[in-house]
Amino acid sequence: MSNNKIPDLETRKKSVSRLKEAGLMLEALNMTLDEAIASFEADIRNNNINRRRRQEAERLFANYKKTI
Repeated sequence: MSNNKIPDLETRKKSVSRLKEAGLMLEALNMTLDEAIASFEADIRNNNINRRRRQEAERLFANYKKTI
């Protein structure tokens, strides 16, 4: 058998408070990472090589639509 005692009310309140704080800190970190990822994706979308590829694809598609 285990000798796990139920902590007193004050200890439980402190533990719950620390867990809530840790959860909020993780939420903030997650939001920061999401913003960084979005920024990196925007940089990738807007770099010169990808912009030229997208423009070329749009031009080819416009020419294709004219032939239909």
